[in-house]
Amino acid sequence: MERRRSFPDVLAGGIFVLIGGAFVVGSLRYELGTPLRMGPGAFPLLVGATVAVLGLAIIFKGLIAGEVISFGPIPWRAVALIVLAVLFFGLTVRRLGFVPTSAVTALLTTLASSRVRLLTAVAVAAGLTVASTLIFVVGLQLRIPLWGPWLGF
Repeated sequence: MERRRSFPDVLAGGIFVLIGGAFVVGSLRYELGTPLRMGPGAFPLLVGATVAVLGLAIIFKGLIAGEVISFGPIPWRAVALIVLAVLFFGLTVRRLGFVPTSAVTALLTTLASSRVRLLTAVAVAAGLTVASTLIFVVGLQLRIPLWGPWLGF
């Protein structure tokens, strides 16, 4: 009987273990409290430990009962545009403002697909910008400037 290993499962499980472990380590900087009076570090500790255990289960499944799956070609355009969009948002939201930063970020992520036309991407970006502004700035009342100092507002 041949054992098949699933590299995607092992890789995904490893990522889960790393993320869960990071939350566990980060939660140790806060007070954990007691089971009846949990402190601010208790919830991140529990969530991180749960994610790490699930990651270990995924790794185990990938090593024991994995399926042979090929990745296929990597969509480098999508990877590059999505990474660029996340970096752009993080680096410019305070100086450019929420509305223009959200619009550019949504446009970049929409254009990550090679099947989307420019007009469709612009329409989707406009809709996402309006929706995110209504949700985060109006609804949740986050203190993010709509237009930043780089635009002269």
